Amino acid sequence: MNLSYWEIKTWLSNVDFTIVGSGIVGLNCALQLRKRFPKSKILILEKGFLPQGASTKNAGFACFGSLSEIIDDLKSHSEQEIVNLVKKRVDGLQLLRNTLGDKAIDYQNFGGYELFTNDNEALYNSCAEKQQFINELLEPLFNDKVFTFCDNRFSFQHIKPNYSFNKFEGQIDTGKMMEALLFKVKSFGIQILNNCTVESFSGELNKVKIKTNSFEFSTSKLCIATNGFASQLIDQEVKPARAQVLITKPIENLHIKGTFHLDRGYYYFRNIDNRILFGGGRNLDFKTEETDEFGETKIIQNKLEELLKTTILPNINFEIDYRWSGIMGVGEQKKAIVKQLSNNIYCGVRLGGMGVAIGSTVGLELADLI
Repeated sequence: MNLSYWEIKTWLSNVDFTIVGSGIVGLNCALQLRKRFPKSKILILEKGFLPQGASTKNAGFACFGSLSEIIDDLKSHSEQEIVNLVKKRVDGLQLLRNTLGDKAIDYQNFGGYELFTNDNEALYNSCAEKQQFINELLEPLFNDKVFTFCDNRFSFQHIKPNYSFNKFEGQIDTGKMMEALLFKVKSFGIQILNNCTVESFSGELNKVKIKTNSFEFSTSKLCIATNGFASQLIDQEVKPARAQVLITKPIENLHIKGTFHLDRGYYYFRNIDNRILFGGGRNLDFKTEETDEFGETKIIQNKLEELLKTTILPNINFEIDYRWSGIMGVGEQKKAIVKQLSNNIYCGVRLGGMGVAIGSTVGLELADLI
């Protein structure tokens, strides 16, 4: 791109901190850097016209882990690691709420539920047997029991008559959250350049050279906050994972309120604006969904519609209004990767599908490295 003197001088000269990715992590990192270095020049590069990946695509669950997920994670994590993971998610949600305010993100505390299908007796029994143990494990964090079992109050079908309930979980409006974050970042004089893809970078003694699809420039420090797209830029243990979602048109007198997990969390749904938002199904075709390409597939979309008709909204007429997908960053371990990669280069990636919960704290930790 043939840049003018004014463009180079105003946007691309004397840059102290450059952040790649204007999602939850990148924006929170920028806010924390502004607090620490009030006179610094901070630049955020975003490859989409809106934040790509998962930050504007997620389901808006203010959650920290279903009962079956925590039990399953104990197979590959120690008890203390699980406590630390849950604490980080709880703290992250509180930081998000403190940063933007509950009204700005439309936070609603309707609780979180986990449903068990009739044909998955083993999973149901395992959760029933281990509920007390998990409650005891997490009680120091909440000073209360987290999980209880309750009746099928929403008239779902083809599930066990009782399901797990967590009174501490809630939901947010993802669009309002990102709009509020973007507004706050810009109000602090932090510049965001959209439709700008970073193609490569190289670190030197006192600076980092960055090449984008439109221009090249130098920055003192570089922070990678691209999560699901991290493998395009850095060599870390993080894989892309696509999540497909659909949402119904408004349903009159919708009786369902809360956030819900089904089949070990591979499916999830919630109420929003008298609609049902429903996503998941990655377990139907893991290989195809391990991609950083947006899109929908028939096998997953058909399954989502089938479950809506037979389990979630039986005997209720509904129409699908929108379909979309988001790209998460996952790995064998649930802990996010927040580290210094080399001289003046840092990263905060692999949020494991918990971006709403931990994105704010990962952004804070990323800024703390500098």
